[in-house]
Amino acid sequence: MGGPNLEVFKFGLYLFVPVVALLHFGDPSWYHNHVLPYKGHLFPPPDRTYSKIPTDQTAIREELARIKADKLARRMEREKELQTQSEAVAQSSKGWFKWW
Repeated sequence: MGGPNLEVFKFGLYLFVPVVALLHFGDPSWYHNHVLPYKGHLFPPPDRTYSKIPTDQTAIREELARIKADKLARRMEREKELQTQSEAVAQSSKGWFKWW
C-alpha cells in the first residue's frame, strides 16, 4: 500500500483536475470560439420555431387538422414518387438478371 505521500498526491490531483477544467472551459474566449459557432447546429433559429401555441380547443383542433393535412400531402407525394420509381424499374428490368 502507498503511504501518506500517495494520499497527498491523490488529494492534490482530485482538487487540481476540476479546478483546471473549470478555468479552461469557463473562459469566455473559449466559449465564443468553440460553443457559439455550433449554436446554429444544435438549436433551430427563432424563425423556425413556433412560439404561439394554441390554448383554446378550436385552435388546437384547427392546428391538428393542418398538421394531419400536411402529413397526408407529404405521404401522397412520397407514394407518387415511389410509384414512378417502381414503374421505371419495372420497365427497365425484364427478369431476375439484367441479361435474362
